[in-house]
Amino acid sequence: MNVLQKIALIVVIIGALNWGLIGLFNFNLVAFIFDNLSVVISRIIYSLVGVAGIICISSLFTADHDVD
Repeated sequence: MNVLQKIALIVVIIGALNWGLIGLFNFNLVAFIFDNLSVVISRIIYSLVGVAGIICISSLFTADHDVD
């Protein structure tokens, strides 16, 4: 797993935790943190989570060649 895939995985996990908060408590952490700045920043963050998800999909189809 390269550095880009690790960063993408971290972003996807953060996004998943945000969705968990929305589902369980109706609390959107991204909107809470960036509410004072603008809606555009929230949309950028949601887009980054989506791109990170696409990057993580590619890791499903790559073989791990590390042999210990």
